[in-house]
Amino acid sequence: MRQMVKLVLFSLLILIFLSGCHSNATATDVDLFQYKNSYVGDNSAVVNTVIHLQGAQHFSGIELKTKEEPYGIVVNYAWSESELNEKEVAINNASYLFTLIQNVDWVTFNFEMHDGKEVYEMTRENLQERYEKELSEIDNEDELNELIQESLGDEHLLN
Repeated sequence: MRQMVKLVLFSLLILIFLSGCHSNATATDVDLFQYKNSYVGDNSAVVNTVIHLQGAQHFSGIELKTKEEPYGIVVNYAWSESELNEKEVAINNASYLFTLIQNVDWVTFNFEMHDGKEVYEMTRENLQERYEKELSEIDNEDELNELIQESLGDEHLLN
């Protein structure tokens, strides 16, 4: 009987400890630049970046292409219920991924819709050329967001 009481008390103590460690962080509370200089092969950093970007509520999967260069990322979204503009989401999210992940050369976004699939492919080289800026030199979210907003009207950002 004493063993059972000890076990219950120990379990209760662990539960209290774990609930105290629970984070109430929201997507806006996350500093995405903590993942700056990550690599495509760092699954945790890539996924944690993607789940805090635009359209994250529709995120359905990711593929990291690391077998051979050029390295890439394929991000899949179940987009049928989204009111967001997929082109703007692709530009925004690619900008973040190229800025934060140092060895990613290309990103493909697959937006599954009711009537088919929209695919946007972007390369680091193409995006940097359009921005006229080396993305690895960006050190904060405000600077990156300003660059993204200035470019959203540029129809040539996507291949």
